[in-house]
Amino acid sequence: MTQAPATPKAVRRQHDREIVSLAVPAFGALVAEPLFVMVDSAIVGHLGTPQLAGLAIAAALLTTAVSVFVFLAYATTAAVARRVGAGDLQAAIRQGMDGIWLALLLGAAVIAVTLPATPWLVGLFGASDTAAPYAVTYLRISSLGIPAMLVVLAATGVLRGLQNTRTPLYVAVAGFAANALLNLALVYGAGLGIAGSAWGTVAAQCGMAAAYLVVVVRGARRHGASLRPDAAGIRASAQAGVPLLVRTLSLRAVLMIATAVAARLGDADVAAHQILLSLWSLTAFALDAIAIAGQAIIGRYLGADDADGARQACRRMVQWGVVSGVVLGVLIVLARPLFVPLFTPDPAVHDTLLPALIVVALSQPIAGVVFVLDGVLMGAGDGPYLAWAMLLTLAVFAPVALLVPALGGGLTALWWAMTLMMAVRLLTLWLRARSGRWIVTGATR
Repeated sequence: MTQAPATPKAVRRQHDREIVSLAVPAFGALVAEPLFVMVDSAIVGHLGTPQLAGLAIAAALLTTAVSVFVFLAYATTAAVARRVGAGDLQAAIRQGMDGIWLALLLGAAVIAVTLPATPWLVGLFGASDTAAPYAVTYLRISSLGIPAMLVVLAATGVLRGLQNTRTPLYVAVAGFAANALLNLALVYGAGLGIAGSAWGTVAAQCGMAAAYLVVVVRGARRHGASLRPDAAGIRASAQAGVPLLVRTLSLRAVLMIATAVAARLGDADVAAHQILLSLWSLTAFALDAIAIAGQAIIGRYLGADDADGARQACRRMVQWGVVSGVVLGVLIVLARPLFVPLFTPDPAVHDTLLPALIVVALSQPIAGVVFVLDGVLMGAGDGPYLAWAMLLTLAVFAPVALLVPALGGGLTALWWAMTLMMAVRLLTLWLRARSGRWIVTGATR
């Protein structure tokens, strides 16, 4: 007796269950990551203002260095998910091991550059004579943990590709707790000061990397996958990551230009801009969780030669993106009397912030669709298109943003330029999604 085809409602429910099961743990893991810096800041802040200023500079450099290599997670997720969809778990884990070996090589290269260049890098930020020594100390020690941080990125991609976002959540929470305890013990208990905070973070990151490696190695042994480095596989992982690296650098350039323009508008404007950017980043975590689910689900469907399933999943995730964006936008407007005073009591900053905050709220539905389609195309391995699309977006945004102060615009005008940036991204991603050219089925793209 043949089974009746699933109804559209049943298909939507299936997609909803998959999205929720992957996105919710992913959101928890994403939120746990920035808490590392917050804990370090809270503990080091009690040592003194120069120490906290030094930490701020070193943390900014570390965050930039690691975020540049986020492609290790994105590219690995897509490649592993395709193999999973094709039913070849051995090849999926082998693909993931190539990403992990690449992470170790890149981490070693970053250490080789960072250690001798630390004083120069700190000097680029114009650190004061009192803060600079602390920044150098923290950065030199913390850079030793960069290989572990990159392994965490790659291994997270492996598990996401295997449709497992719960383990990264557990590891992130455990890492956060270990980081807090180690920092307290080493900074105050052992009296190491800011160096203790750096060593605590390195130890926590190494512990997280070790936990991931245990999980991946067990999976490799279970399915008979080789753990040895494979030059061809590592090279293929690097090639897949290059377009995503271009995309990430272009996006970082957008954020840097926006901050530079805000700084030219005045102290109140740049202070308000920093608050808006923090809020924008927080909402991005929620939307990025859906995008992560999209990477894993789309890759799996395409690996299983199910083009129709990929289209339906894409359509449903876009609906999730729109609804999530609307909800976040409404929450921003309703909660503004509660959270704005938490950041600053300055009335001038409040007056500058509130009109731009409405723009951020209005842009959330656009951001919701952008993040989802970004995840869909990453899951499809459509990195070259994402790179070109983000370069185009940067080319449109840069002159518009730089004209804001020249034309007498303020922070609200700058955030309208940011909304234009998101609208350009939406247009480029929507055109690609509609064309169907991203749909390439099979175990490899």
